[in-house]
Amino acid sequence: MVLCPEPPPKLKIPGSKITELTDDANHDSPKIERRTRGHHIERHKSCVVTLSDMELNDFQPCRLLQTLETSKSPGGGSQCSLHEETPTDANALHRHAIADAAWEALKRSIVYFRGQPIGTVAALDKSQGAALNYDQVFMRDFIPSALAFLMKGEHLIVKNFLVETARLQSREKMVDLFKLGQGVMPASFKVHHRNPTQKTESLLADFGETAIGRVAPVDSGLWWILLLRAYTKWTGDNSLAESPNCQRAMHLILRLCLSEGCDTSPALLCADGCSMIDRRMGIYGYPIEIQALFFMAMRCALSMLKQDSDAGFVNHITKRIQALSYHLHSYYWLDFQRLNDIYRYKTEEYSQTALNKFNVIPESIPDWIFDFMPSRGGYFIGNVSPARMDFRWFCLGNFIAILSSLATGEQAEAILDLVEERWEELVGEMPLKICYPAMENQEWQIVTACDPKNTRWSYHNGGSWPVLLWLLVAVSVKLGRPHLARRAMELMERRLAKDDFPEYYDGKAGRYVGKQARKYQTWSVAGYLVAKMLLDDPSHLRIIALEDDGHYRSRAPYLKRSNSCP
Repeated sequence: MVLCPEPPPKLKIPGSKITELTDDANHDSPKIERRTRGHHIERHKSCVVTLSDMELNDFQPCRLLQTLETSKSPGGGSQCSLHEETPTDANALHRHAIADAAWEALKRSIVYFRGQPIGTVAALDKSQGAALNYDQVFMRDFIPSALAFLMKGEHLIVKNFLVETARLQSREKMVDLFKLGQGVMPASFKVHHRNPTQKTESLLADFGETAIGRVAPVDSGLWWILLLRAYTKWTGDNSLAESPNCQRAMHLILRLCLSEGCDTSPALLCADGCSMIDRRMGIYGYPIEIQALFFMAMRCALSMLKQDSDAGFVNHITKRIQALSYHLHSYYWLDFQRLNDIYRYKTEEYSQTALNKFNVIPESIPDWIFDFMPSRGGYFIGNVSPARMDFRWFCLGNFIAILSSLATGEQAEAILDLVEERWEELVGEMPLKICYPAMENQEWQIVTACDPKNTRWSYHNGGSWPVLLWLLVAVSVKLGRPHLARRAMELMERRLAKDDFPEYYDGKAGRYVGKQARKYQTWSVAGYLVAKMLLDDPSHLRIIALEDDGHYRSRAPYLKRSNSCP
């Protein structure tokens, strides 16, 4: 501990002064000499914990927290005037320590391509042996990292990421003998050192051809559009979005999603494992996560497509937004009254006026939903297809529905009402359940094919994911209910850094670090930082939230009892 009366310097993120990647850069040229990157921890009040370069090479966030815990303990041997205020400020000191630890972990996760920052690896945990693909830069994983960098004023890494992934999109994509659509964005990429002697580097992308299960990432392109809009909104720089490469990337992504098929639904038809839930979990069909992202991506794209864009293409997007909104409001929204209506459905209807349009058998409604559904609250269910309604709660899809204004104001409040009413089930001791409830026994065997990673209350099957905190904070801030965000933050700050920022937690209440969870999971780190910055300054919400202008919504009429109900 060192006393430091001078004003606290700003935290510097490495890569902020590195020459920018350009569209005409030669990727085969030798790697640019990296600049020396200093290690700093932001100072608070009148004291700072200083770490030498040797200590940072073996950086442990929990060690920093333990040091601060000792320094603020009344009986500790080494007292520090860092905390000259009252003892009640100990929590603030603890939060500062967690933020310092998180920023250091995020800095260490940065990936450099030809000497310039281009993304963050999925995890830095070297205790697990084989890295598998955790040493790669994932599209969806980088989103919270990118938001954190933007809010911190470090724009270059985000711009480089967007530019390089747009380039990767243009590559030919083959899985066995099948060629993927041009619009598919990579799930992940890594820097490949082709000739260590000459220090030449290239990027190797995975479009699903090497992924577990060989599934193309439907969400990658949608996240890319959301990130491009966030960059444009935050920096005020329209030149990147208006560049030919980015305009082309948006067109290819949306043309792929808008392509005609045999569907009678405006929703996107997807395979299992095509999104954050990237293993077999019964989300095949029309999962709410993809539909909410699709809705938001289309709205974001409309704000960035150049004025001289094809009018027919823009009109197609607008009509699809309206059709998708109507579809999701009509068939995905569930509250107490709607559940009661479905419970009373008749089947085998054949008419234009049928209420039970998907011929859902009331006996297929799971028992748990009747106790789970409060009289106050509601949510968009997981999936709807012929004779099938997936009543599971999926966190990401519902929170994106709020941020994108897919959910009406009334529905958005109902979603947070549900979270508040079912706090123990959806939040527990560690935010936040990716889905609820978990599948068990025979259902788990059939749906997941006995997946040993997705056992009950673990990983995607009801596991608790710290990264989802930033979404809860964002929607709480948007709806003027920050007390929910603070309550979740307090839960997370008790353990996250001490547990070394794990990927996920196991157990019905999320009490245990996941059995196969990686430590120093980058989006767990970044998700916390984004959540903290959103709470500290709610104006940051503009980076990700869309306002409801009412132009795109075509709300379904409330479904009342008819001949379908006895």
